[in-house]
Amino acid sequence: MADTADLVVVGAGTIGGWAWVFAKEQGLARVVVLERGLVGMGASSRAAGLVRAQGGTPATVALGRWTIDFYRGQQAAYGTDSGFRELGYLILAVADDDERAGRERVAMQQAEGLDVRWLTPDAAIREVPTLAREGHRGGSFLATDGAIDPPRNVRAYSLAMQSAGVALRERTAFRGLRLDGSRVVGVETDAGPISTDHVLLTGGPSLREVGRLAGLHIPAGAARHSVAVLEPHPAFAVERMPMVFDIGAGLYWRLEEGGLVFGWSDPDEQPGEARSIDWDAFERWRARLAGFVPLTRDLGVRKVWCATIDYT
Repeated sequence: MADTADLVVVGAGTIGGWAWVFAKEQGLARVVVLERGLVGMGASSRAAGLVRAQGGTPATVALGRWTIDFYRGQQAAYGTDSGFRELGYLILAVADDDERAGRERVAMQQAEGLDVRWLTPDAAIREVPTLAREGHRGGSFLATDGAIDPPRNVRAYSLAMQSAGVALRERTAFRGLRLDGSRVVGVETDAGPISTDHVLLTGGPSLREVGRLAGLHIPAGAARHSVAVLEPHPAFAVERMPMVFDIGAGLYWRLEEGGLVFGWSDPDEQPGEARSIDWDAFERWRARLAGFVPLTRDLGVRKVWCATIDYT
């Protein structure tokens, strides 16, 4: 095989696009990143960008804290960044079960050293002035959670890869592994083989398919996720306002372009690739948002899109 690498990364989304950082830190000199399309064509550029340490297990709390530190340090480390903004995050409790589970989650997070606290409804409104007074029981709040700008994130890791000399192969599809017994010795691509001892499989919503090509069963799936951006309003023309998550329903919103971006996934929907926008669902979710943020009721819509997200 004419081409060789210390590591081949399959997929140039957020995970694959930043993986070279850790490969270089481990002393791997030549890293090749394969992308069957173009960088940013998948889910990573269509995300809503929320980053939170308020996870549901100690492991996800630790991962969230690490991730926030990573985004904060990007500019100093790589001369580019993903646009992380520390907005704060309020996870609302609407029903009794939400509040019970939320308070248990806060106790666990505090035991892990997270500076999270439970807000009463009045305290929640002081943090998020546009929030309605009715229809919720307050919730958990962490001031250091925030959001990145997804297209800027794609640009950031693309520039960082280029600067570090990572070999990015766009329009190059992964076809499978080359094995010597049970040991990996290379990968097959539609542009020819690459010799390597190490392969990192990523792929987000297509990770199950990537695993199948590698002869593996990876328990990951995909579902439609929808996002909309409302027109600007003076109430949202502020530098900082906490993001909010209606956790029981799966609805979230945050500042975006002087208005609000909000998104949702329907847990009752059949899993699979996102192919179109469900406009009836859009109207239902928009009405739910207006119940929490009444001034959005009459705002126009600037953008709506759907993307495929992954789950395990």
